[in-house]
Amino acid sequence: MDIEQRRQLRDAFGAFMTGVTVVTALDADGQPIGFTANSFTSVSLDPALLLVNIDKRSANLAHFTNGAHFAVNILAEQQKETSNIFAQKVDDRFAQVAWRRSDAGMPLLDGNSAWFECERFQVVDAGDHVILIGKISAFDSSGTAGLGYYRGAYFTPAQNAEALVSGPEVVVSALIEFDGSVVMVKRQDGRFRLPSRPVAGRSVGDSLTALLQELALPASPGFVYSIYDDRQSNRQHIVFLCALPSDAGNGVLPGEAARWLPLAQAAALPMDDPALKSLLNRFERENSVGNYSIYYGDEHSGAIKRFAS
Repeated sequence: MDIEQRRQLRDAFGAFMTGVTVVTALDADGQPIGFTANSFTSVSLDPALLLVNIDKRSANLAHFTNGAHFAVNILAEQQKETSNIFAQKVDDRFAQVAWRRSDAGMPLLDGNSAWFECERFQVVDAGDHVILIGKISAFDSSGTAGLGYYRGAYFTPAQNAEALVSGPEVVVSALIEFDGSVVMVKRQDGRFRLPSRPVAGRSVGDSLTALLQELALPASPGFVYSIYDDRQSNRQHIVFLCALPSDAGNGVLPGEAARWLPLAQAAALPMDDPALKSLLNRFERENSVGNYSIYYGDEHSGAIKRFAS
């Protein structure tokens, strides 16, 4: 394959949106090493396996392929600079970031979206790269949105949401699920809605942050799950799928209006908005398998596009 074809192939691969990770380990002297990678994939739940790809030209290739352990840090959306540090040739990358050691001694970056500590399970030769498969021995998730990468550039859920604001009145809503229950708000007329807040002079991000603070839950916005126009009320709705940390649980909600309700029953609750009823039915199906999509349209009809897994 000539240089031009390699460039075209790289561009074609770049059409696939990925997350961004920093893979870390220890060298022969016990010093932390790491590199930025978006070639990360979950492999299996039982046993718990994941994989990353390492360029054979990497100076640290032997440390990762021969070492007994390594870690994968999924970067949060505000960690662009961390990604750049570990993607460049820097003398001491770890001097420029906050980090800690796991119980097994692996370097873990502070502020990440999630991390996985792994035992080396298998190393597979694959052309100009090596596939490193790890068996997960420990992990944690903060519930914060991850940093995305698409066609050579970073993207974040917050940036994408700001670009979507176009209606005369914009309302942001939080779709929060935990252990088969979802947060719903009961109105005075007995009908239900998602926790919502009008943007009204704020940014989408500030409005969503204020909404989550009102709920007193440690939830963080993930990605935009639904965007639709309610033509009768002349409003645009932006619904965020929000995540809780893995150890958070479904805490007590303030006041009497907001409450945890079984997801399987949520769509059957009385509500004015037919788009919301459809959204909850879709979310119940998608949440059961962990494959999500995004809806564009109005309160009656629209299009669904597969977004993430």
